[in-house]
Amino acid sequence: MRYAPWSIPVFVYVFVCVFVFVLALAGCGSPSSPGPGTDRPGDADHAGDADHAGDEAPGGEGGPKGGGGPPPMPPVHVEVVEVLEQEVPGGRTFTGTVEPARLSTVGSEFAGLVTEYLCREGDRIEEGEPLAQLRTEILDLRIEAAEADRDLGAQRLAELVNGSRPEEIDQVRASVEELKAGLALREWKLEATKKLFAQKTISEDELRDARLAVRASELLLDASQAALALVEAGPRVERVEQARAQMKRLDAEVRLLEDEKKRYTVRAPFTGWIVKEHTEVGQWLSPGSPVAEIAALDEVDVVVDVVEDFVGGLREGLDVRIEFDAIAGRIFTGTIRRIVPSADRRGRTFPVKVRIANERVGDSVLVKAGMFATVTLAVGEKRSALFVPKDAIMLGGSEPVMVWAVGEGSKAKSVPVRLGVAVDDLVEVIGPLQPGMQVVVKGNERIYRPGRKLVLPADGR
Repeated sequence: MRYAPWSIPVFVYVFVCVFVFVLALAGCGSPSSPGPGTDRPGDADHAGDADHAGDEAPGGEGGPKGGGGPPPMPPVHVEVVEVLEQEVPGGRTFTGTVEPARLSTVGSEFAGLVTEYLCREGDRIEEGEPLAQLRTEILDLRIEAAEADRDLGAQRLAELVNGSRPEEIDQVRASVEELKAGLALREWKLEATKKLFAQKTISEDELRDARLAVRASELLLDASQAALALVEAGPRVERVEQARAQMKRLDAEVRLLEDEKKRYTVRAPFTGWIVKEHTEVGQWLSPGSPVAEIAALDEVDVVVDVVEDFVGGLREGLDVRIEFDAIAGRIFTGTIRRIVPSADRRGRTFPVKVRIANERVGDSVLVKAGMFATVTLAVGEKRSALFVPKDAIMLGGSEPVMVWAVGEGSKAKSVPVRLGVAVDDLVEVIGPLQPGMQVVVKGNERIYRPGRKLVLPADGR
């Protein structure tokens, strides 16, 4: 059966096209491709070139035109000092424990209900920041009443200091004049009564009444005149001073209550970290009840128990080398702060407190309370030792502890060492070093590997 071109099924066209494409791929390169084991022209010559490529590189391995090594590292600028030799007591190691420089269990001064608890374990808190708030509604009412009494006392004092008003003085004067007029009238009536009594017109009782009326008017006038004198003179100095003293007492009472209200907010006595919580919202506190425990860790003490044979060779202010198992690769230098002059009866050891400055790490500190420490104290017999600055010590490299020394040709030389005692800013080093050798104290973190060219300050840039 034959098909017209336009009537052939589509899948036949697709199959034919794929078959032709496969044949074309198979034919490409088959005439000119060598068979297995057949060498192409010039292969041997190229192989020889490859064998000598590394020899032709002027820099050798790692040269600028080398075949595979890294390029040479440029010289590094450094600062150096000489290794010092001096006599020091031999070092002995002791174990110690880290303690906070200050530790306080903060308590409540007053009884009250906790309405806010504002701290949590692990928080850093600044001096004066609130830890907890007690209820103060009743105290607020007492303060309000005391302030009202103080205001009343202030008004009374002002009244005494200002004295009488002119209108009040005029009023008293008018009263005096009125009493004078009344006295004159009663004196006239008394004279008339006397004449009538002489004429036997009135009784003796009426004469007596007239005389008593005059006497009463005289007494009233005297009292009014005295009152006028007081009003014109103003209050007595003693009354003013009494009012001032009363005012001081009322003001002190208000300030006392306000100070008491402030202390209803329990605050941190110093900067540190919350290491323990002792209460919660809704709990009733009695006076002295603990609220939180705060540890000052910006500086810490390493407490070392030193046997009596060696404690006599120590003194406050000596520098001490400290290492921590939990902080690998770091060496700390502390200062003896206290030598407690009382021994433990069983161990016959004296507590020695070594103070070190701590480091902040995020929201915490590097050296934490309770860490185990190894402390090297200079308590042995005197001996000659080599010392380098602390900045020369490298930790955690190819050697656990090493220094970079200046070798022949001003090239870096790695020298493994062990550490001994610390004296000021120097650390004893034990290893293949000699007095006067130069060691790198600045730029040593950029040397990376032995043999690197060093540029010393005297060499210039």
